[in-house]
Amino acid sequence: MSVEVVLDRLLVQDEFRRHLTLDHTLPARQARYGGFPDSLDPRLGQALAARGISRLYTHQAQATALALAGKDLVVVTPTASGKTACYNLPVLQAMLRDPEARALYLFPTKALAQDQLAELHGLVGELKVDLKTYTYDGDTPVSARNAIRQAGHIVVTNPDMLHTGVLPHHTRWVKLFANLRYVVIDELHAYRGVFGSHLANVLRRLWRVCAFYDSHPVVICCSATIANPKELAERLTGRPITLVDDNGAPRGPKRLLFYNPPVVNRELGIRRSSTLESHRIAEAFLRGGVQTIVFGRTRLQVEILLSYLQQSLANRLGQSGTIRGYRGG
Repeated sequence: MSVEVVLDRLLVQDEFRRHLTLDHTLPARQARYGGFPDSLDPRLGQALAARGISRLYTHQAQATALALAGKDLVVVTPTASGKTACYNLPVLQAMLRDPEARALYLFPTKALAQDQLAELHGLVGELKVDLKTYTYDGDTPVSARNAIRQAGHIVVTNPDMLHTGVLPHHTRWVKLFANLRYVVIDELHAYRGVFGSHLANVLRRLWRVCAFYDSHPVVICCSATIANPKELAERLTGRPITLVDDNGAPRGPKRLLFYNPPVVNRELGIRRSSTLESHRIAEAFLRGGVQTIVFGRTRLQVEILLSYLQQSLANRLGQSGTIRGYRGG
């Protein structure tokens, strides 16, 4: 079955339709492109072309031009819109012009860091130049750490490691800090509350260390769509930030349905479990053979939903392994 068929079957159910609070369709949108900045090294354009990218989206072109002009910026576009190119292009440009140039990438989790490192390695491979990119986190072998300090053009790490493993030992990282051109802070929206406050202080320590070594890196932040990205970026970094939010990436049509679980105790305002309702709705799509992702706010909720769905669909799907759980770290 298609998504539409399963959804129509749900919508004819009075119980389901009565608790919908929103049914809204976002129309498809065509891609909008910008040219490669004139100052961009032609080798980067050739490397992108080899990977099937012949043009930049508008936000990629704008972000690259701003970064090359030395402006601190925050890029705010949806998931899978190509934000990675917004920082990889100016960073690699700096290193093509000056082999001593360095960059520091910050990601909130090790899994994200590994994903971005794979993308970066692919682009560096197409350039066929000797640029060394390394991950520096708690899993990095002690034997490799000294080599990274000396030879790493791009060091990929996380706020905790920056706080405990890099800044207190900055005299061992002289090559990095003396030549630091870019600091990339990805997944900016993750740094809120106490975690965000901690990062803001760690970044201020980073700027003091950079000033000590007379380096003045450009800051490139990336975020999912949030209401106040410029304000958040400026409060985290303590620096004036230029906002880039003109998303040029294409988008297919999306239909959003907001479902509110039914009230089971009106006097106390208690509603039916959102976990049980999620299970019921997801089961309808899975029985229809529709590829489905169900998100939970906690690891425990993910495990509970996984168990419920595997039990209720074991006979139909043949084996519980058809439905898998992923608990992000």
